[in-house]
Amino acid sequence: MISIFLQAAPGGEASMMPTMIMMGLMFVGFYFLMIRPQMRKAKQEKNFQATLKVGSRVVTTSGMHGRIAQIMEDGVVIETLSGKLKFEKAAISRDFTQQRFPETTGEEKK
Repeated sequence: MISIFLQAAPGGEASMMPTMIMMGLMFVGFYFLMIRPQMRKAKQEKNFQATLKVGSRVVTTSGMHGRIAQIMEDGVVIETLSGKLKFEKAAISRDFTQQRFPETTGEEKK
């Protein structure tokens, strides 16, 4: 079927059709492989940052671990071992959950 489109046509206008089809297919491919997943990830990140709660354990994009002490309009205050630090909400990378990072209690598994 593609060979039908690739055959040389006697007129100059018909020879543009395969090029236009290929450009359209490339745009559709880029949309589904690059643009759409990036938009989905940005939407998930925005929803995560909107649902932050006081007391949640989080990790920032720079690697700081801490607990959210206060949430404000322009950012959050994170309590770390060295004190309280203010960060933008966009700097919160992920949740620090027990399932992903279990705390070490006094007992060691043998």
